[in-house]
Amino acid sequence: MLHSERLVTDPRRRKGLTLLTLCLAVLVAQVDTAVVNLATRAIGDYFHAGVGALQWVVDSYNLTYAVLLLTGGLLADLHGRRRIFIAGTALFTVASLLCALAPSVPVLIAARALAGVGAALLLPASLAIVRVVWRDPVERGRALGIWAACNGAAMAIGPTLGGVLIRHFGWRSIFFVVVPLSVAAMLLAIPAVPESSDPRGRHVDVGAQVTGALALGTLAYAAIVFRDSPVACVIAGCVAIAALAAFVSIERRHGAAALVPLELFRIGAFRGAIAATSGMTFGMYGVLFLLPLYWQGTGRLDSTGAGLALLPMALVFVVVSPWSGPLSERIGSRATTAGGVGLIASGLGAIGASAGSSSLLGAELGLALTGLGMGIATGPLMTVAVGAVDAARSGTASALVNVARMTGATLGIAVLGTLFAAAHGGAAGLRAAMFAGAAVQLAGAAVSALSMQSARLAA
Repeated sequence: MLHSERLVTDPRRRKGLTLLTLCLAVLVAQVDTAVVNLATRAIGDYFHAGVGALQWVVDSYNLTYAVLLLTGGLLADLHGRRRIFIAGTALFTVASLLCALAPSVPVLIAARALAGVGAALLLPASLAIVRVVWRDPVERGRALGIWAACNGAAMAIGPTLGGVLIRHFGWRSIFFVVVPLSVAAMLLAIPAVPESSDPRGRHVDVGAQVTGALALGTLAYAAIVFRDSPVACVIAGCVAIAALAAFVSIERRHGAAALVPLELFRIGAFRGAIAATSGMTFGMYGVLFLLPLYWQGTGRLDSTGAGLALLPMALVFVVVSPWSGPLSERIGSRATTAGGVGLIASGLGAIGASAGSSSLLGAELGLALTGLGMGIATGPLMTVAVGAVDAARSGTASALVNVARMTGATLGIAVLGTLFAAAHGGAAGLRAAMFAGAAVQLAGAAVSALSMQSARLAA
């Protein structure tokens, strides 16, 4: 049921203002994510923090975002999409201020976790608003294309802008700069975004939410403390296994009404898309976390140089992404998804092989290959996941792909960051982390290819 206030008389103008509002909030949230990776070295120097603490500065956001993403979409359906969008943007704004003013690493980590909660509310709500406001499939496709382009733009803008801000104004400036933009998105949402909700037959699955969060959180913790505290790692690993078992039991009991319907994972193509997506972001986020840390830590580049050096990945991704759909139609989704993730593996391998080299050429080539693989695979992976399930489950399938994306990101930073630290950083640490990331990419590509082949044979 749609409730709206016609505060802008021209429907086309109102839709334009709605899209501007949604894109502004999404751009702010995604730019913030891209920038923080670049600031880890400056934050570590300021607080005298090690790699483990810096992993949590980045991963606290990824973790809360991943575990609350499905619930954020559900709350938008239950309590109003505009209301939850504004609440998420407000929470993100407050969290950004707390990050900018943080007096210690624990406070910064907590504020980053709060920002993840805000993102988990505003991003699914914004996507749901697009689906409600643009009823015509063609218009909706255009709006979704612009909405999705903001994610690619954030990858390009974030490192470049962040490098300049960090160099001239310090790391706190990257959090201050998003505040006025977030406030603008909130104020624009009141007249520009119509309210809508669909609460029928929906409920919040508290048990699944708690056990899912505990499973992912303790798994990330186990990976991060593996080197320094093996006992804590084992305990956390056991808790993660128990929490995952409880989560599966709860969801199996709820059946079709579950937060994560387990029957979807019996579909080979869907399972393959989820595995490939997790593998893709496992390596990609590991690169974004470790390369700036390595470059700045070894004195190769300052923050501005590191931001500019990351551009090949973002630019290739932005250029290639629009062509992934036609390419998939031409050569098949199995080739684009598995092949794209395989290209990312080759990119990480090139970065690892060039670690310690006096030239940046190998790293830049690796970044370009990573961006190429991401651009080829990202769209088709979502298409495969959504197309593998019934139409009634398409929203859940797309949400689960995003959960897989952030789960891979969380674990990638945790695992690859720990490998980097275990090898005492430097070229040896980067090489170990990148080769491990490439292995995970190849595994994801293989699972994707085999699952889709099995699904084709079964059909």
